[in-house]
Amino acid sequence: MSRLVVQHPALADDAVRAIAEAAGAPPAERRPALARWEQVALDGERVSSLAEAWAVDAELVRPGMRLADFRLAAFDMDSTLITIECVDEIADYVGRKAEVAAITEAAMRGEIADYDESLRRRVALLAGLPEATLERVWDERVRLSPGADSLVAALRAAGLRTLLVSGGFTFFTDRLRARLGLDASRSNLLEVEGGRLTGRLIGPIVNAEAKQRIVEQTCAQIGCTPAQAIVVGDGANDLRMMSIAGLSVAFHAKPIVRDETTHAINHCGLDAILNFFDPA
Repeated sequence: MSRLVVQHPALADDAVRAIAEAAGAPPAERRPALARWEQVALDGERVSSLAEAWAVDAELVRPGMRLADFRLAAFDMDSTLITIECVDEIADYVGRKAEVAAITEAAMRGEIADYDESLRRRVALLAGLPEATLERVWDERVRLSPGADSLVAALRAAGLRTLLVSGGFTFFTDRLRARLGLDASRSNLLEVEGGRLTGRLIGPIVNAEAKQRIVEQTCAQIGCTPAQAIVVGDGANDLRMMSIAGLSVAFHAKPIVRDETTHAINHCGLDAILNFFDPA
């Protein structure tokens, strides 16, 4: 028997009643954005069908699971901890956002086999932009995803290490790490010469394989196994690091990601992940 957690920022009574009928019992807990059943006999396929029918987040979780059971939480950045894709927004300043965004979207859906080449193509289109453009994107366009602050604070309070591992750029990950108080970050370095972007990257690209390796290395450094890691992401290049995690969450993610993770959040903010766990 599994615990059933149903969530939505404005969880409708009609949805709760319909799911209660399918579960054969009323929820043990009901809050404005949450309904929880302690034990249900529903399988994952039935729960997914109910979630889609009522446009809610509905997940079967292991009873008794605590945040303290985990040692590491690793996050993607773009469209996960923040609401935008930074490379797309930078490209907007040279009038190439639509072109770059189309490549980004295809890469996140897993439709581009060579992620490294797709990133190089996008970065090449940024050549000549003043480095100050990055600051403008940070100040004017970067916004935290709803619930990011609350989730990271709760993870840190429970004693987890926090890692930001991104195919984006160090300019943004360094600032986001400081903004949220994350323990570590890894990402790609844009080359700058004479105060302008060259359209090239410095060093190896943080791709799907690198993300997995970084999570594994971080686990080894803090003395835990990947089974004690929580990994949150949204795109195909997150799947490798998600595949080794004890708990993986697809956050407002592409279908290929939702299909291959242990849990998904499609409607709520990041802090909805906290409701998968028992209170401390």
